[in-house]
Amino acid sequence: MRRSDGDHPTNGRRGSGPHRASRPAGPYDEDVADATEPTVLLTAFEPFGGDAVNPSWEAAQRLAATWDGPATLVVEQLPVVFAEERSRLAAAIAKHRPAVVIATGLAAGRAAVTPERVAINVMDARIPDNAGAQPVDEPIDPFGAPAAFSGLPIKRIVRDVRAAGVPAAVSNSAGTFTCNQLFYELMSFADREGFRAGFVHVPATPDIAGEGPSLDLDRIVTALDAVVRASLDPAPDIVAEGGAES
Repeated sequence: MRRSDGDHPTNGRRGSGPHRASRPAGPYDEDVADATEPTVLLTAFEPFGGDAVNPSWEAAQRLAATWDGPATLVVEQLPVVFAEERSRLAAAIAKHRPAVVIATGLAAGRAAVTPERVAINVMDARIPDNAGAQPVDEPIDPFGAPAAFSGLPIKRIVRDVRAAGVPAAVSNSAGTFTCNQLFYELMSFADREGFRAGFVHVPATPDIAGEGPSLDLDRIVTALDAVVRASLDPAPDIVAEGGAES
């Protein structure tokens, strides 16, 4: 299919990023002045699935309250609603004009902080979102690429989070719920606007984990601090083992 005039070519990221044939080219407002220092936008989700809290949002708020640079760190909470992810993300990007966007979400059942390698172009919800929608086997973007790879240095993130004393591992699946959708949409904006971006899952905290694996909120905050600092470093990612057999 031929691109429309509003589409833009990829910027060389491994694998073609998703594109929109019928949507605006990007979320930036041309009237917003450039910041004097780089801004990192850290997003996290509202609670869902019956939980009273979402550790991704609790950790993001706490990190923002203690962040001491080297960049400006801003946080935004996003809804767990398929129909609102793209517009709410676009609004946050337009508001803050970030150099780096790190989206975070909860991965209950995981014991480690997991930077995601790839987003896939599908919505297949095991449970309804917070508006009651439950898409099954639907594309995020009917005109988009099958997948989009993270622009974050995921191997360096794993190394630095582990060095901070927190378990970490590369994840090769962001699921098929709103986390994966947001990740996929985020990479389309990053591809067009040229900022660095990706997604990181955090484990449940003990108060919502039940009998499953968990991680204390303080350690999640420590991990996110390492994630932000690693993502601000423009150096190429390191070469390190991080694959899986299944």
